[in-house]
Amino acid sequence: MDRQRLDKWLWHARVVKARTSAAELVASGHVRVNGVREKSPGHAVKAGDVVTIALDRAVRVLKVTGFSERRGDAAAARVLFEDLQKADE
Repeated sequence: MDRQRLDKWLWHARVVKARTSAAELVASGHVRVNGVREKSPGHAVKAGDVVTIALDRAVRVLKVTGFSERRGDAAAARVLFEDLQKADE
């Protein structure tokens, strides 16, 4: 798998608790892919894309590093992205 729907990836990466929440987050304009605001939950993300999420008065900047067929536990979710903010600190 080299691409995945944005809403599905956000859910699998455990950014949100439900896929519908991921879709609403994208549709309401709180997600950017490579600096461009994305309003389509079905937008495909690929490895290397930088996803910026405005969530709960905070901004998360994540680099897509992998995909999953199913939603796993927190440890499995951590391998799907690299947190670019922690790298800056």
